[in-house]
Amino acid sequence: MRDRQPLGRDYQLMVSALADVTRRRDAALDDAELAYQDSAARAAGELARAESDALAADRWAGAAAAQVLDVDREASRLWDQLRRARGLRVRALGEVPEPASVEAMPRVALQRRPEPGEDVVAPGRQSPRVLLSRAADRIDVTIRPAGHGLLPRWALLLLPFAGAAGAALTSLVAAGLVTFGDSAEWGGPIIRGLGWLTFAVAPSAGVPVAAHLTHSRLRARLEIGGIGLTLLGGMVAATLLSLSFATTR
Repeated sequence: MRDRQPLGRDYQLMVSALADVTRRRDAALDDAELAYQDSAARAAGELARAESDALAADRWAGAAAAQVLDVDREASRLWDQLRRARGLRVRALGEVPEPASVEAMPRVALQRRPEPGEDVVAPGRQSPRVLLSRAADRIDVTIRPAGHGLLPRWALLLLPFAGAAGAALTSLVAAGLVTFGDSAEWGGPIIRGLGWLTFAVAPSAGVPVAAHLTHSRLRARLEIGGIGLTLLGGMVAATLLSLSFATTR
């Protein structure tokens, strides 16, 4: 009996140690299982987010490609319309310019993929469609002004006075040049020649101003009749001012 007691104690110690190892193994397995499940859940979440981002990027790329096609088509249409405009030399315009290469553009000019709810156009930049619509409005105003080029009657009555005002201002400048040339110690003949040349162009000085005002304000075109009325008023005013200036010399 005395010989069996130490063996019994050793057996109990071994059984206790085995049970402790078993508990630690089960705890380690439980921790490993929880860690695996957490890692799998995080990986599944990251994969879902990556797939969502990829779908959003595909949609954005498709919208951007469609916008590029629309912008190119509208630019070609406006270019052809501008080439068919009267008074513009087609050879000077040539074909539609090629777009700038992506490699040649600065890195800041390349647009990033926008966030959900964010506009495709970067802040501070105008949309290409807005710019093209503005260019189309300008071309329409230049080629087909409102009113079909017909001035109202009240504007026709004002054209001689506009021509007279332009001729009067130009004649005053010409008189000042001639007077200054008489007293100038150096370059007097050249200044007087410029003054008399200004007297020569004074009758037609109001025509560009009248054409600009009729185009910008009335959306009409200054026709031959309107040019004649403007020149008539300018010739009368320039003649009177020239005669008065000549009599005083």
